[in-house]
Amino acid sequence: SESNERRPVFGSCGNEFKQESLVEGTSSRYSMYNSVSQKLMAKMGFREGEGLGKYGQGRKDIVETSNQKGSRGLGLTLKGFDGELSIDWRDEPEPSAYEQADWFPECTTEIPDAQEMKDWMTVGKRKMMIEDETEFCSEDLLHSVLQCKSVFDELEGEEMRRARTRSNPYEMIRGVFFLNRAAMKMGNIDFVFDYMFTSPKDSHGKPLVKERDAELLYFADVCAGPGGFSEYVLWRRKWHAKGFGMTLKGPNDFKLEDFYAASSELFEPYYGEGGIDGDGDITRPENITAFRNFVLDNTDRKGVHFLMADGGFSVEGQENLQEVLSKQLLLCQLLTGLSVARTGGHLICKTFDLFTPFSVGLIYLLYCCFERVSLFKPVTSRPANSERYVICKGLKSGIDEVRDYLFMVNMKLNQLRNSDLDVNLVVPLEVIKGDHDFFDYMIRSNENQKWLLMTLSEPRQAEIRKECLRLWGIPDQARVAPSSSDPKSKFFELTQGTDIDIFSYKPTLLNSKSLEKIRNVLDYRCMVSASEQKFLLGLGKSHIYTWEGRQSDRWTKLELKIELPRDTLLSVEIVHELKGEGKAQRKISAIHILDVLVLNGHDVRDQHFNQRIQLAEKFVKAVCKPSRPDMSPIRVKEVYRLEEMEKIFLRLEMKLIKSSGGNPRLSYTGRDDRHFVPAGLYIVRTVNDPWMMAYSRNSKMKFFYNKTTKNSTYEIPPESIAPFHICYYSRLFWEWGEGVKVHDSQKLQDPEKLSKEEVVAFIQGHISLNP
Repeated sequence: SESNERRPVFGSCGNEFKQESLVEGTSSRYSMYNSVSQKLMAKMGFREGEGLGKYGQGRKDIVETSNQKGSRGLGLTLKGFDGELSIDWRDEPEPSAYEQADWFPECTTEIPDAQEMKDWMTVGKRKMMIEDETEFCSEDLLHSVLQCKSVFDELEGEEMRRARTRSNPYEMIRGVFFLNRAAMKMGNIDFVFDYMFTSPKDSHGKPLVKERDAELLYFADVCAGPGGFSEYVLWRRKWHAKGFGMTLKGPNDFKLEDFYAASSELFEPYYGEGGIDGDGDITRPENITAFRNFVLDNTDRKGVHFLMADGGFSVEGQENLQEVLSKQLLLCQLLTGLSVARTGGHLICKTFDLFTPFSVGLIYLLYCCFERVSLFKPVTSRPANSERYVICKGLKSGIDEVRDYLFMVNMKLNQLRNSDLDVNLVVPLEVIKGDHDFFDYMIRSNENQKWLLMTLSEPRQAEIRKECLRLWGIPDQARVAPSSSDPKSKFFELTQGTDIDIFSYKPTLLNSKSLEKIRNVLDYRCMVSASEQKFLLGLGKSHIYTWEGRQSDRWTKLELKIELPRDTLLSVEIVHELKGEGKAQRKISAIHILDVLVLNGHDVRDQHFNQRIQLAEKFVKAVCKPSRPDMSPIRVKEVYRLEEMEKIFLRLEMKLIKSSGGNPRLSYTGRDDRHFVPAGLYIVRTVNDPWMMAYSRNSKMKFFYNKTTKNSTYEIPPESIAPFHICYYSRLFWEWGEGVKVHDSQKLQDPEKLSKEEVVAFIQGHISLNP
């Protein structure tokens, strides 16, 4: 046989012998003998029915073949392996990394409304058996599956693990460098379904996440501790994604500190009612509502691009009842998906057996609410269990009444929890069976749900592992904790190729002479400053350091409570933000980002200043933790075009500042409704010499002009983009100290210093200049 053929191995001498007379005169007596050993025994005087020995006292019965399994002592008998198997192993396909998605036919039925569903829910006697659930599978299949599961009731834990490891062709894939095997399941499914989760597209194949607009990929992960699904998504998308999670508090909570492959700072656990102090029980209606509100509040009321749910609990000794015992968990996971996914979004949820009308009814409602639905068992899901995943693509609009209906079903389940009654149906059988496409697929899916009893040995596990990882685009690397490094070494690593002296440059102070440098007004942007500029280096979690910019300065640990992904380098101010006035005024310290250099290992220094600010906004959305009031906020400076500087002065007002002796002080109120005492204005040039920007009166458009070649273009020439170091050392600073009048209520004006009127007049006089 082939060395990689998977079939039971039986004992055999492997030779054929012709039947012949053993000893002359005894042919008839020994005609049943046909081996060399039997000839030898006949020569020694053996006669059928008699034992060997002088008095025939030896053993008469044939010595049976040993049933011993393993090498842990003679006579050991393992329960669970002693059943008869009637399986034709030749029908089993060779293991392969290639899988294909199998979708339900597209649903043509209208989404059911409240009026239609008002009598659908059926309450009856609680049922704790499954042997008669043959509406969606044959009786033979159901009994075969239950018989297979019963094997596990007899197997000892160690034997179960040994057999599982030996027989599963895909067992060696494990978790690779991720937290656990769940991460690899998500990677497996993501690939098979054309990366519909990490690169979601609409029904026309267009990306749901618009990278050009610096949009984040939002996702939710429920019933998912310790968080393998999320670790995979964040590894694939890095800081371009933001996750929200809810799972049961306790030993199976999220283990964010064990996210070695991805930055857990981009993931925010929220436990329903009570936020971070909640219990995370998804079966509580209050938790589902609170989680939904939290997600919507932090996704511009749109919801997430997809939700993942991998909930389950131990049913040891009750494997046959797993579907029944998990019915409310499945309902609540699907309900949460319908509650937080945006229109066009996706859903993936773990299911188990789908034999009962209750479970199939839930799948039918998904079938109505999404554009396409599939039931899929990835190769990374062990064959000796009943789990499958329901994959839902493209949430339709107008599903609110289905969501409300399922919410009502969950409330009823909670009311009946300690009684003899239960919700047995959420969709009438006649409705399900009336949709022939759905019904036929459901039966076919159940019929194809095979169980592989663990009696085989698969010798190609290592080869299959490599094939799968290559196909899924996942490096074959060991799981290693991120190495720690000192901030100075990390800074040099992230900024290699840049002159270190640039970081010590101070801005040129704006006065009547330096004002002439900004004759090309359209080339500049400006930001209100509140304190000294610093560099902020994130090494992961709360390991964050600041540096003043001079080589003689040391990196010091940031005292504020924030978290940043490792390999992040920012130009920032630490600002004392104020809320309210007078004695009731509250002060908090916040990080204000002026510019970005490296974001979670992504070097953005050569991108346009506008793009860097846009990426900074996206980055802040990914790392902010609205559920953590104990953490200091991170914000991006509001950036204005220099020609629109007057908008800044509209945000200035005189306010009473606590501990200022009762004298009003100039304050700038940001878009977050917090104000701070401004120190001045940064003016940043974003266009690189010899290019400049100008305005065409004919086309009413801005264009780029090369002062050396006299060429002009409406497109941004790559060489015109000022990288970070150009923006940094060429910046100007208009200091708003004593004697500088920028607000009408200010009385004193130093004639030697620039006033608001002078600067605004200069800018207005140079806006329309053409080359």
